[in-house]
Amino acid sequence: MKLIVNDIEHEVNVESNMPLLWVLRDELDIKGPKYGCGIAMCGACTVHIDGNPVRSCSYPISAVSGKVTTIEGLGTPKALHAVQEAWIEHQVAQCGYCQSGQIMSAAALISNNPSPSNDDIDAAMSGNLCRCGTYPRIKQAIRTAIAKQNEQSLSPDLIKAILGDVE
Repeated sequence: MKLIVNDIEHEVNVESNMPLLWVLRDELDIKGPKYGCGIAMCGACTVHIDGNPVRSCSYPISAVSGKVTTIEGLGTPKALHAVQEAWIEHQVAQCGYCQSGQIMSAAALISNNPSPSNDDIDAAMSGNLCRCGTYPRIKQAIRTAIAKQNEQSLSPDLIKAILGDVE
């Protein structure tokens, strides 16, 4: 079975009902998605399939029909994703166990809805549990990431392209 993870194509020989999480962790040695509950209730295993968040612990590999992105493929050390930057800025993580799932859910939210309301944020993040209780910092970081993405969308080059040389 072919699988594209973080823009790299892999060939895996596994049972069709094997959860995506175990394919990622055990077959491909991608450790960002975590095992939390095993029943898609905590969100620690969240990854993207074609930009949409899924709980990989209960998602069979046979159901994967698009590109998979894990926390390792979201940004790079030299070019962090806006959500990753905001997480660091707000010092969201305490124990850190849930953070890759939290970040993946937040990144999908702002990618699919660049101007989410507080209710939208609550709804998108409701499936991600944090035993450390950093929910206020998570929400602040999401708001900061939205602002960062809006700044990037109005870069000086884009403004110049729209307005031309203005003195």
